[in-house]
Amino acid sequence: MAIHAGTPDTALKAAGTEEPPDIGADARHKLTALQGLCALSLDAMASVAYGPESIVLVLAAAGAYGLGFTLPVTLAIAALLAVLVASYRQVIAAFPDGGGSYAVAKRHLGRRTGLVAAASLILDYVLNVAVSVTAGAAALTSAFPQLYGERVWICLGVLLLVTAVNLRGVVDSARLFLLPTALFVGSILAMITVGLFRDGPVSTTSAAGHASALGEGATTVGALLLLKAFAAGCSALTGVEAVANAVPSFRAPAARRAQRTEVALGALLGVMLIGLSVLIGRFHLQPVEGVTVLAQLADASFGHNAAFYVVQFATMVLLALAANTSFGGLPVLMSLLARDNHLPHLFALKADRQVHRHGVLALAAVSALLLVFSGGDTNTLVPLFAIGVFVGFTVCQVGMVRHWYGERPARWQANAALNGFGALLTGVAAVVVTATKFTEGAWLIVLALPLLVLGFEKIQRTYARIGERLELGRIPQPPTRARSLVVVPVSGLSRLTCQALTAARSLGDEVLAVTVTHPATEDRKNAEALRRDWELWNPGVALVELTSPTRALGRPVSGYVRELTATHPDSQVTVLIPETEPAHLWQRLLQNQRGSVVAHAVRRDTDAVICRLRFRITDDAR
Repeated sequence: MAIHAGTPDTALKAAGTEEPPDIGADARHKLTALQGLCALSLDAMASVAYGPESIVLVLAAAGAYGLGFTLPVTLAIAALLAVLVASYRQVIAAFPDGGGSYAVAKRHLGRRTGLVAAASLILDYVLNVAVSVTAGAAALTSAFPQLYGERVWICLGVLLLVTAVNLRGVVDSARLFLLPTALFVGSILAMITVGLFRDGPVSTTSAAGHASALGEGATTVGALLLLKAFAAGCSALTGVEAVANAVPSFRAPAARRAQRTEVALGALLGVMLIGLSVLIGRFHLQPVEGVTVLAQLADASFGHNAAFYVVQFATMVLLALAANTSFGGLPVLMSLLARDNHLPHLFALKADRQVHRHGVLALAAVSALLLVFSGGDTNTLVPLFAIGVFVGFTVCQVGMVRHWYGERPARWQANAALNGFGALLTGVAAVVVTATKFTEGAWLIVLALPLLVLGFEKIQRTYARIGERLELGRIPQPPTRARSLVVVPVSGLSRLTCQALTAARSLGDEVLAVTVTHPATEDRKNAEALRRDWELWNPGVALVELTSPTRALGRPVSGYVRELTATHPDSQVTVLIPETEPAHLWQRLLQNQRGSVVAHAVRRDTDAVICRLRFRITDDAR
């Protein structure tokens, strides 16, 4: 399989992914390149709100002299961004079924390394939702301080909105987020353009009265400080992998559309990061407490006017909605893990509109717990954010080096060198971020990663045992007919009892009706009345009374079924449980649930077949 950089058509053909255009209704529920940019790139786009600020806050420890290294550090991050975009473009071509670093690692680095990559991506996606939502809520409460006490409810409300949109389908979410994405990108590019024509800041109103976060007395910048600034700024690269993880969500030819989306994302993100860093140096911006770097840049470029508030509003909305990247990528990744027996198989199921509904709901549930746990505070979650994605980046880059070495197409040495350099940079970033943020919560990620991998392997072993017992993959013996014995639990005579016995006699060679009696006086009278009515009715089926000293219902029936199984080892025992099906959902509250109790006990204690006969109650008189 030869995959050449820069030639998507050749790469797709070599990878065997030449696809016909989508035909049919399913195409409406898949993404175009533009829609993919809106649905899967919000995380990366929104990171420009905190990526440059992370660099500035680290370099500020060295005073004004340290801030002079903002642009070089940003250029290094932009170079890494270019490496990642080129790499993930090749990942898309080589792995058109999605999965990103998980798929690469699974094929080229082994199953367990693939699970490490998958676990890192899952952690990153979940934390992205929590960080994005809390950051958006923080922007809102900064504008309206009276809402600060309600920030947890605001976060949960935004999460509920994003979840509901994604349950309707990834295309609907892309359409909804098209305008906020365009507004944010347009406002940032306009701010950069206007700022480049300014000789100095137009306004410093937003920073006035706020304490400076600039270090004093420092005149030198060491390699460690630059390394920390680089690692901190790499938080702006989170989300770059989302497109490669969700390739199946695109319209055919899915791989080509995903590649175009990845390149567009890299270009926009690189221009914004470099442009903002140039403005930071141009305006000699100094970080202050309580005001974001992006707000100061908007103030300096536009002045403290309507345009300033447009930038703030666009940032707030996009940060809140950046969680959509996770909703687009994680359910697809979970479906791949489920297909490989590392997650429950229900995560591989698709609902209408091509939605992995169970993955969306699971992501929303875990994110809600994180939001409540953190109290809606972004600073509690940010130290955990970038570690997972750096691990995934590193594993993916190393896997692609192995890919090039194994396939050896034209110019494979250059491609392998590029990916190897990227692996070195992202690996260093992962180590530095983990070390510097360990006591601030990074230890949770260090603990959660191996626990997730162990969980994946436990699930896989469980599925393997089930498959072995079911003899999956083998041709079974020819089916044979066994004598059938049907047990019907009854509590009285009714039309339901008649239909149950009729169905049982159609199913089995022998039918036994059983009823559970209790020693209480009132219960004995009811049992005698049932016995007398049964003899008068004479349905041709024996009535067996099971005496129970307690009010138990399920255990006496399951015990009797065990006795039948032991005394009739060559017979297939079936328990047919008659139940009523109400006309309206609320009427189920009126049922005594006796059928469910019996079914649970028989399923728990025996290997008998359980058949639940539904007698539908309609509103008409018939």
